Amino acid sequence: MDMDQDTQTPSSYRVTADELRQFIERIERLDQEKRDLAEQQKEVMAEAKARGYDTRVMRKLIALRKRDQDDIAEEEAILDMYKQALGM
Repeated sequence: MDMDQDTQTPSSYRVTADELRQFIERIERLDQEKRDLAEQQKEVMAEAKARGYDTRVMRKLIALRKRDQDDIAEEEAILDMYKQALGM
């Protein structure tokens, strides 16, 4: 195995400071983008709320739109059955 003379580690495991810095900086930029997007989402929800929309219901709709329609239908059928059993 080819070993680095100075550190006694395989040369295939050597880390360059520039490459490591690039990975770290990319992750940091992505984290900042996530924070920016979260802030934009909060602003949109605040605008919707100011115009009279129920943001709690909007969040539920967004979550439902992400799910498979068959899963939603099955869950709703079970919910209806449970509600009937409880006389609701």
